[in-house]
Parts: sequence; structure tokens; C-alpha cells
Amino acid sequence: MIRKIIIGTNPKDAMSYYIGMTVNGSTIVQIELDERHLALRNATAYMVYIKNDEGVMPWKRIEGMPVLIEYDCDFKGRN
Repeated sequence: MIRKIIIGTNPKDAMSYYIGMTVNGSTIVQIELDERHLALRNATAYMVYIKNDEGVMPWKRIEGMPVLIEYDCDFKGRN
């Protein structure tokens, strides 16, 4: 599960989005690799989904940009 995506060549100056981030009164609830785009075009694209009073909907599509992915590493219950 992707927790955070950083967009740009230099992480210090890049734009980032993360699960739980508030944007224009909505909350980012999911970031995922667009597997269909990868299969059809052999190129990576990521979808960012938000939730508000109207429900969950796609908000941003990131493609053709260098990205750094941070995964959600939940080790609870593991030895």
C-alpha cells in the first residue's frame, strides 16, 4: 500500500501527497499504481483518490514524472 508519493527530481523541492492529507476540504484516502496504464502503455502512472461529502473520487493522475514512493509498513502483530 502506498502511503506517500513525492513528485519531482529533487525530493527537497518536490510536491508530495500522503494518505490523510487534507486538500480543499477533502482528504486523500488512496494512492495507487494504475496497473491498466502500465499494461497498455508500459509506463507508470499513479492515481490519487480523495474523499469528501460526495464520496470517494479520483483527484489527480501522475504520469511521465519522476516519483519517489513511500509504502505503508505496518509491522503490528509480526514477530
